Amino acid sequence: MSAFKSEFLRTMSERGFIHQISDETGLDELFAKESVSAYIGFDATAKSLHAGSLIQIMMLHWMQKTGHKPIALMGGGTSMIGDPSFKDEARKLLTPQDIEDNLVGIRRNFEPYLTFGEGPGKATMVNNADWLMTINYVEFLRDVGRHFSVNRMLSFDSVKLRLDREQSLSFLEFNYMILQAYDFVELNKRFGTRLQMGGSDQWGNIVNGIDLGHRMGTPQLYAMTTPLLTSSSGAKMGKTASGAVWLDPDMLSPYDFWQCWRNTEDADVERFLKLYTTLPLAEIAKLAALGGSEINEAKKVLATEITAMLHGRAASEQAAETARKTFEEGSVSDDLPTVTVPQSTLDAGVGILSLFVTAGLAASNGEARRHVQGGAVKVNDRPVSDERLQLTAADLADNGAIKLSLGKKKHVLVRAA
Repeated sequence: MSAFKSEFLRTMSERGFIHQISDETGLDELFAKESVSAYIGFDATAKSLHAGSLIQIMMLHWMQKTGHKPIALMGGGTSMIGDPSFKDEARKLLTPQDIEDNLVGIRRNFEPYLTFGEGPGKATMVNNADWLMTINYVEFLRDVGRHFSVNRMLSFDSVKLRLDREQSLSFLEFNYMILQAYDFVELNKRFGTRLQMGGSDQWGNIVNGIDLGHRMGTPQLYAMTTPLLTSSSGAKMGKTASGAVWLDPDMLSPYDFWQCWRNTEDADVERFLKLYTTLPLAEIAKLAALGGSEINEAKKVLATEITAMLHGRAASEQAAETARKTFEEGSVSDDLPTVTVPQSTLDAGVGILSLFVTAGLAASNGEARRHVQGGAVKVNDRPVSDERLQLTAADLADNGAIKLSLGKKKHVLVRAA
């Protein structure tokens, strides 16, 4: 479809969010004539979402900004099973307490992006445990299960992948797609929800919900998916070599979050500005047109805008200033990530390898050793070539810290406690 009438779908199209829509004309007409309720589901498999979920969160943000009602569906019930889609093996089963602890953290991830409350213009957070945990199994089989064809379910790519590889798919996991489809019907009954959005790997599950709704008498339901994003080099969004890009500041500092986006590949800058910021498209076009080393200025804008949306403008600008001092002035900023070690440890002396592990710059002594051998390690901006180096309180700089550096972009301050 060349041009959407509704502001929401036009925004989604112009900014690169749309991969597939079940009925473009019907959905566009719906958005153009009324306030639409739409949802995205998030399973509670960790205490925080990571940057791989940001594209979905931004869709909900734009929904609210264009006058519609976004619903963030927390998978308190479905997390008891775990989504098997395109996984090689079953997820580790979580306890109800694990799930509740994770939900508390995930709820905080949404607060910077959505305004929650009562009323048509407010976002709603719902937990599918509210209905899934009270289901009568026999009634559910009779009323819902009878609408599902096993033959059709076996044809889904997410299921075929496991079976073609001769990997076990448990009956527990097989039920996940039924419960996810039922969520769509239940949300329509409770909130008048007409659209489910998600990543393109969820297409089969979402269409399943549309089909179930049709069989159970709902109004026409719709599906919309986003492209599965990778960086230009093929790296999966939300993950880096050093771990997940968490949205919780207790799990990843605003500075480290800023740095992840500052390190965006040149070819991804325009795409990420459209998806992850609310900057006007004309401004994005100007930034994307920068060439040579000037593209780094666009990357700083990208990092600052994304970090500001999540952590606030003050924290974002502080992260940018910390990076400027560290990389452009070569000075040590007290706002760099910091770890503390007991004073007695520094008095006695601590090995460079174990200190790098403590600082989170290496996962093991072996990895730290390889960094030293590769010439990537500095202490107080001085290269380190001796993997047996011992650091003591005498290495504390004037600011009372030892600066550990891995390459040009990762720095941690070590202080004595």
